[in-house]
Formats: sequence, structure tokens, C-alpha cells
Amino acid sequence: MAGSVPVPLDGGQGTSWRAGDLVLKPAEDPDELAWLVRTISQVSQDGFRLARPARAADGSLCIDGWSAAEFVSGCHHPRRWPDIIAAGDRLHHALRDVRRPAFLDHRSDPWATADRVAWNEIPATEFPGVPHLPHLTSALRPVTAPSQLIHGDLTGNVLFDEQLPPAIIDFSAYWRPVPYAAAVVVADALVWEGADRQILDAVRHVDEFGQHLLRALVFRIVSDWILARDDPPGTHSTGYAKWTHAVDLARQLAAAAPGS
Repeated sequence: MAGSVPVPLDGGQGTSWRAGDLVLKPAEDPDELAWLVRTISQVSQDGFRLARPARAADGSLCIDGWSAAEFVSGCHHPRRWPDIIAAGDRLHHALRDVRRPAFLDHRSDPWATADRVAWNEIPATEFPGVPHLPHLTSALRPVTAPSQLIHGDLTGNVLFDEQLPPAIIDFSAYWRPVPYAAAVVVADALVWEGADRQILDAVRHVDEFGQHLLRALVFRIVSDWILARDDPPGTHSTGYAKWTHAVDLARQLAAAAPGS
């Protein structure tokens, strides 16, 4: 890395920088970083690549609040949602025997909080100001798929290189059913990336998908609302209208499922 000049990889927002063959970013929880090193080193990468965490010369995983991972080639390609979901499925198959990490119990960031709301571990009534939330939670029913370790933020974190398998970066650990990870990709596509209901072709094989999509939308809309709480009043007064189609679609899918 000597002599290299860091360059931003996130549109200049300053949260991810490339320096030579490394990507630098603000450090995660030390326990999570140590777990990630142990876990990724044991994963068989069949049909996907993983960006591995890197150690400093002294063996440290964190220096001055920064961590590093190896740079992997590839670019994010808009609208490749089926390929993103397929890469996630291969990753999750490889992770199926990994034990639940203890650090998940101690996370309190907006995404961890929103995920708990989605799975009724925190009552949705604690967030009375979140648009669409009552309509989403009123349609929730139990799901039968088992939980395991998943990457809960695949949408922008799968990179494509035409000569290599997809690369999966910025592992976001959650202990949820595998279809939930795919549902987060679909939710992101519907709300922020202009997808229509044709995207459902990529998940027709998934049982109870409407229920997972409901939870994915709860996850995204609650975390979005938490992050926006300190914005000036009225900033998001009309921004949540774009969620309406996705919310209605998820409710329709859930209502049409057997046993609903």
C-alpha cells in the first residue's frame, strides 16, 4: 500500500476509500471484525467471491478507527436483481452451517433496530410516526423458513466482472431466513430502483415470499425513518409516496398466499 493515494469508492461521501489493493472504511465493532475474519476464511467460495478483511502489519484489524478489506474487481450493474439474488443464494448455501454470532444481540444501530421491528422483536407501536408501517405489520403472519446467517444488504454489494464470479462485499450479518435477504433486494428494487412486479419472476420459487417482502419493507422504511429523524421538518413529507406501490404489492402477495 506504500505510496498509494486513497480514492473514494462511494461517490465522494468519504465512507469507503481504495488504497492500492485494499479498501478502507470506518471500523465495525471489534468483535464483529474478528468474527468476520474467522468466518470468511472458512467459507467455500463456489460461484461467488468474497472480499476478505485485511490485517495491518502488526496483525491488527483496526487502526485509528479504520479497517481494511481486499479490493475485489467488479462493478455494480443496475437492474441485475435476479443475478444479485442468485449470488446471495449461493453465499447463503455456503453459510448454512455457521453458528449464530453473539454480537448480533448487542447491536443497536438503526438497521439492527429496524430488523427487530420487522420480526416483532421490538413492537411497531414504538414507531407511531413511520408511514405505511401499520399497513405492513397488520398483514404479517408467522413464516416457516428457518433462520440462519445471511447477508442482509446485498443490493448494492454484489459486483460483476464478466470474467469472474460475482463478488460480494460489505457483509451485513443477520440471523434470518434466506428468503428475507432476497426480499430486501426486491424491496430496494421496487422502492428505489424503478422495478415493477416483473421482478417477482426472480423469486417465484420462494415460499411465503409475500411475508418476507412485508418484513423487508418494514426493515427498510423503519431504518430510513430513524436515519431521517434529525432532518428538517417536512424534508420527507412526500418522499414516502414512492413506497405505496411496493407496500400494496407485498400485501397482495401475502393475502394471496395459501393459509393467509
